[in-house]
Amino acid sequence: MKNFIFKSYSENDTKQFAKSFASKLNNGDIIVLSGDLGSGKTKFTEGFLSYFDLEDEISSPTFTIVNEYKKNDTNIYHFDVYRLEDSSEFYAIGGEEYFENGICIIEWGELIEDALPKNYIKISFSRNYENENSRILDIQSIGNKYDELVDSL
Repeated sequence: MKNFIFKSYSENDTKQFAKSFASKLNNGDIIVLSGDLGSGKTKFTEGFLSYFDLEDEISSPTFTIVNEYKKNDTNIYHFDVYRLEDSSEFYAIGGEEYFENGICIIEWGELIEDALPKNYIKISFSRNYENENSRILDIQSIGNKYDELVDSL
C-alpha cells in the first residue's frame, strides 16, 4: 500500500487536483471517496468530471445510487452508497458489474468494502478546522495495482 497526502486550500484546489488525477485513470479503475458530509467529495467529483468536460452534468446520486456519464470511450459511474444497508443491496443493483465497464467513483465506499475488488484507490477527506476552506486528502492504493500511480502524484 502506498499513500500520498494532498493539502487543498480551497474548493478550486480540490477540483484542479481531481481534474489532474482523472487524466491518469482508465475504464476499470475504482476510486472510493471517504469522509464526513461537506468534506469535499462532491467537489472532487466535479473536478474529476471536468477533465471529461462533464462538470455541468453532475448531480448527486444520493437517491438514485448511481449516475452514469459517458465521454467518447470512457464510462464514468458515480455512486453514492450512503443509503444502502449493506453490500448485499449493492450486489442486488448489480453494482459489481460496473467495475469492469468504466471508471467508478464510489462515495461512502467503506460501507460496502467487502464488495470492492482487491485493488482500488481510496481517498479519505478530512477538514482542517483552523481554515474552513482547507481539506486534507489522503490518497491510498489498496492492493498493489495503483502503487505506481500514487507514487507519481
